[in-house]
Amino acid sequence: MIQEIQVGIVDTRVPGDAGAEMVAPHSLGLTCKTTAVQATTQSLAVSVLDLIATRAGELTGSAIAKSVELARYAEQLGYRRYWVAEHHSIQGLACSATPVLIGHIAAVTKTIRVGSGGVMLLNHAPLVVAEQFGTLQAIYPGRIDLGLGRAPGGDLQTMRALRRGLAQDGDDFPALLEELRTYLGPERPGQAVKAIPGQNSNVPITLLGSSGFSAQLAAALGLPFAFAAHIAHHDLYSAAQLYREQFQPSKVLPKPYLLVAVQVIAAETDAAAQRLFTTPQQRLLRAIRGEPVELLPPVDSMEHLWHDAERAAVENRMRAAIVGSDATVQGGLERLVSDTHPDEVIVVTETYEHFDRVDSYRRVAHIAAKILGTGDTYAG
Repeated sequence: MIQEIQVGIVDTRVPGDAGAEMVAPHSLGLTCKTTAVQATTQSLAVSVLDLIATRAGELTGSAIAKSVELARYAEQLGYRRYWVAEHHSIQGLACSATPVLIGHIAAVTKTIRVGSGGVMLLNHAPLVVAEQFGTLQAIYPGRIDLGLGRAPGGDLQTMRALRRGLAQDGDDFPALLEELRTYLGPERPGQAVKAIPGQNSNVPITLLGSSGFSAQLAAALGLPFAFAAHIAHHDLYSAAQLYREQFQPSKVLPKPYLLVAVQVIAAETDAAAQRLFTTPQQRLLRAIRGEPVELLPPVDSMEHLWHDAERAAVENRMRAAIVGSDATVQGGLERLVSDTHPDEVIVVTETYEHFDRVDSYRRVAHIAAKILGTGDTYAG
């Protein structure tokens, strides 16, 4: 089946738009023009992961409004999911209240699946997570995803403020996951505590990770697995292989479903895209230095900003990024599909200007429509 989507953007930004004031949806300097995206059922499935990044001095409401606008465009462009990350006490990221953001985005979209990428389960009581996502599922039936990770999403002080036991090291993640699945599944005989709402909601769960641990756990439980190559790419191939080889069919999935999250920036030319890429490069550099990670304007060269060791660290961490013109990005995505056989690619794009970000997602939607996918549809 061919799906025709009519959507587009033109740049109507005005000089000095630093996003420092509250911006309401539909007032972000974007208007529509007609362009066609043709995606067959065999095309590469693509989704969005959003960290709700902010500029220095930008109000949180402005950044969230931009994400709302992006979610609407992503839905029109045929993206399958729109996931929001969870990070705490990080100046420059406004994604600490993930379920609230999911509800807000789901309220202004109609068909795209909305979820977490992901909730850091060690930070939360499984009952509370079940109640939150059970409520979301009740309001937006059939559209909510629950992506789960076992990283802390913050530093030791933040973990303490979240009331997390500091002795936890992730080894109890499987037990917490089992408890959560108990609250989301059918009520069990003698079950004293129930998630209301949540019980028997069967909110689809995807395990997230950047190592073999979550890959093996997802395989053993017969759950979808999303590898975070945008954070750490080193174990991508081994984790993907482990997941597929060890997968046990379940009531959720008859066969493996692998998602790969990767940074992508597409622009008119390779040079233009590489310049836009200096914004996430600067953010990672500042994170390495322990500095705030707000979005900074792109620069012509990073050479005057980092030392050799810092450059090596940034380039190593971002080695999986796919950056360039449409042709370059298409080649990069085709290699990723050929090497890892993902059923779905989760696109992570961060630029200083909102227009550049939306334009990149538009380009990637066109590119993905030309690439033959390797997997089946998994709607959750």
